[in-house]
Amino acid sequence: MLDRSLARLSRVFALIGVGVAALVAVLTVVSIAGRAALSKPIQGDVELTQFGIALCISLALPWCQWQRANIIVDFFTQRLGERRNAVLDGIGALLMAAMYLLLAWRSGAGAVSVREAFEATMILDLPMWWVYASLAPGLALAGLIALRQAWQLLRPGSSASALEAGR
Repeated sequence: MLDRSLARLSRVFALIGVGVAALVAVLTVVSIAGRAALSKPIQGDVELTQFGIALCISLALPWCQWQRANIIVDFFTQRLGERRNAVLDGIGALLMAAMYLLLAWRSGAGAVSVREAFEATMILDLPMWWVYASLAPGLALAGLIALRQAWQLLRPGSSASALEAGR
C-alpha cells in the first residue's frame, strides 16, 4: 500500500514537472520569436525560466529516486555478493534521504525567511518565497522514498533484487 502510494505520487509529481518544463519551453520559444520578430521579448522570461526549471527538477527527483535512476559507480563493488551490495545501496539511499530531507527543510525555512524579508524578483516583482516553498514538496517526497528504499535494503534478509521486484 505504502509503496503503491509513493509510486503513484512520484509519478504525478513527475508529470507535473514535465508540464512545467513544456510551459518553460513554450515561454522560451515565444520570447525568442518575439525578440527576433518584433523586438519585444516576454518581460521576465529569464526569471520565469529559472523558477520553472528549478520546480521541474524538484518534482522529477521523487520519480528518479523511485526508479533508482541515480548514477551508481559500481567498479569496486561488482564482485561483492548481492547482500553486501544491498547494504551499500541501503547506506547510499539513507544518505540520499538525509540530503533530500535537509534540502526540503532548508527550502521551507528559506521560504519563511524570504517571505518575511519581502524579497521579490527584479523584473516581475514576484515574491521569491514562492520558489523556495515550491521546491520543498518534491524534495520531501524524494526523501521519503529514499528512506523507504533504505529500510527495504538494510533490513536483514533483503536484497537489491527484492527491491527491484517491488517497483
